[in-house]
Amino acid sequence: MSEARKKLLSSADALPPEVEERVVSPREGIEDELFGATLRPRSFEEYVGQRDVVENLHIAMAAAKKRGEPLEHALFYGPPGLGKTTLASLIAHEMGAALRPTSGPTLEKPKDLVGILTSLEEGDILFIDEIHRLGRVVEEFLYPAMEDFQIDFVVDRGAYAKTLKLPLKRFTLVGATTRAGLLTAPLRERFGLLAHMDYYDVAELRAIITRSAAVLGVPIEAAGATTIASRSRGTPRVANRLLRRVRDYAEVVHDGVITAEIADAALHREGVDALGLDRLDRAFLETICTTYRGGPVGIGAIAATLNEESETLEDMVEPYLLKIGFVARTAAGRKATPKAFEHVGLSAPDANEPRLI
Repeated sequence: MSEARKKLLSSADALPPEVEERVVSPREGIEDELFGATLRPRSFEEYVGQRDVVENLHIAMAAAKKRGEPLEHALFYGPPGLGKTTLASLIAHEMGAALRPTSGPTLEKPKDLVGILTSLEEGDILFIDEIHRLGRVVEEFLYPAMEDFQIDFVVDRGAYAKTLKLPLKRFTLVGATTRAGLLTAPLRERFGLLAHMDYYDVAELRAIITRSAAVLGVPIEAAGATTIASRSRGTPRVANRLLRRVRDYAEVVHDGVITAEIADAALHREGVDALGLDRLDRAFLETICTTYRGGPVGIGAIAATLNEESETLEDMVEPYLLKIGFVARTAAGRKATPKAFEHVGLSAPDANEPRLI
């Protein structure tokens, strides 16, 4: 985070959720935009994790090269911060094509999309991030572009209406989404390659952190990399962000070398515990465990108790707690598991005791 932004944030008495940046958030922030390009792998040889996805891509790209054709349209879906944008850039590098990145929310009108499509050269990669947020009219313009590599224009109205077809050069559309369920069936079915991005394990994150430390010129011990990896919530973006926080602490407070002890102390100052949970995660768990005696409780009630937005908790907090088995979703609401009670230092209530309704 820049010094100017630190001063801005420190001047506020109480920051709303949309302003405050969580160090363990998988969403891309200002700092990630500045450092992300530097730390991204430049080739598939440097890319770590998602082995099945990468192997399938290698086969598809080799086959496309052999036939002299562009790669099939590809869709990557999964939680944020797992490398969907990185894979798109690596595909462009491997295929020797130009990458044209954009995002669903920025394509508000058909003319925005048409301008991009008509400027694409043969084999270019059009990358649309958060593709589920495309408008319906814009999405319908994509259908003939993806299938027939042409755009259909309707000229005039009524009896004089005509359909003009504007040919396009063959390109590859790479879409990325964190909400695959929001994609319409017609759009989803037009992708030839569909790949689910899964969370990384500690060994993979350790390899990513070691590589990133080398790129940043930061000396790091294996135990220090493991400490950071174990708290990165299975997400490379979080791992690189935590590495930068630990690097700053190591350079200012110590001699610059990241050890396990220094990493632990730095992350403790950031409020990140041994499992990668921060203050909001723990407040979420403690609310269910104490105020609602373990649940079940609706997300709206939890949000009101924490003075947070329900969408913030559903998108930014719940996914990881569900993944590690601390929270269970039921028809009646959210329930804390025995592991959650243990983590916050409480005993699970007796099932026979009367409960709050």
